[in-house]
Amino acid sequence: MYIHAKKDFKKHGINVDGLSFDFKKMMGGKNKSVRKLTGGIEFLFKKYGVDYVKGFGKIVGANQVSVALNEGDNSTLNTKNIMIATGSEPTPLPTCPVDNEGGKIIDSTGALMLDKVPEKMVVVGGGVIGLEMGSVYSRLGAEVTCVEFLDRICPAMDLQMGKEFQKILKKQGIKFKLETKVMGAEVNGDTVKLNLEAAAGGSEETMEVDTVLVAIGRRPYTDGLGLEDMGIQTDRLGRIEVDSAFRTQVPNIYAIGDCIEGAMLAHKAEEEGIACVENLAGFHGHVNYGAIPGVVYTHPEVADVGMTEEQLKEAGIAYNAGVFPMTANSRANTVGESEGLVKVLSDAETDKILGCHIIGSNAGEMIMEAVIGIEYGAASEDIARVCHAHPTLSEAFKEACMAAYDKPIHS
Repeated sequence: MYIHAKKDFKKHGINVDGLSFDFKKMMGGKNKSVRKLTGGIEFLFKKYGVDYVKGFGKIVGANQVSVALNEGDNSTLNTKNIMIATGSEPTPLPTCPVDNEGGKIIDSTGALMLDKVPEKMVVVGGGVIGLEMGSVYSRLGAEVTCVEFLDRICPAMDLQMGKEFQKILKKQGIKFKLETKVMGAEVNGDTVKLNLEAAAGGSEETMEVDTVLVAIGRRPYTDGLGLEDMGIQTDRLGRIEVDSAFRTQVPNIYAIGDCIEGAMLAHKAEEEGIACVENLAGFHGHVNYGAIPGVVYTHPEVADVGMTEEQLKEAGIAYNAGVFPMTANSRANTVGESEGLVKVLSDAETDKILGCHIIGSNAGEMIMEAVIGIEYGAASEDIARVCHAHPTLSEAFKEACMAAYDKPIHS
């Protein structure tokens, strides 16, 4: 909202004098939201009679969990079934040790605890979390540089969309050092000295910044849970191995979410949790992993579902690609948010939608039309022939579907 007022209000004839922001109040608003949301979960626990025990749990038997309570005592819980949903934690970078309390070398948790906006920030890692947090501080005035080991940001993203995304972020002021690795970091008072080197070796560089955000990914939180003692297997990445019903090697112990294989997304974990419990209750819980959306909460947002163009090529699937630019969308133009595009990928023979990729304002909301289409096997022509309200951003999705099976009418 701040950057919108700063850059866009004048276009609409709104004059603002003395615009500023109070960072502490911003963080206070964030903290209030967190308390409200987590408090809502506790309320639901009480409403539905769920016993809520706070502490560190360890599985000590097929039907037993030992808990080191936060209050200091120990407790043993006896149960019929156990579901492991311990999530994930930031992946550490040995050459750049995190100290969130110090506020100089931080991870994503520390990025939500800063007491001021740094003048200069380096984000180590060009993935979703680093770019989300980096773009926030960039909009608030920080000089942000993203250091990425690979030759592109968001490597799992559709290549065309990734390039467009980087172009937009670069236009916003974020600098990029691709194919670069961090060799070391040293805190000197109020600054951090970073030693960088070309990923292939050779060229060296030193940077001095106020804050370094380490965001090279997340890893499953599975240490100390007693898995090995129970014979529960994990893969080379520490993820718990489960079958299609989320069952581990111990029949009544299950696992879902970030600590098993798949995208580390809250909504993916929620679907797995529901499906797992439905199975336990004698129903037929199921998760369609081909219809799970992903959203990058930058501005503009990036959202996708299904396969990328590169995945289709690798799988040898013949496809059609329909692309529609947001610059040709009426609503995007009138609200001054015409950056981005919608890309729809469909089967060349059946026209079935195989993937959708969006960069634009409210992309995280727009992607749901594609998610429903993929879930129910829609063809791009099916969506293109559905009447969409005008003027809306969702018309761009309709036009991209038209481009996938025939021709759009507005580009």
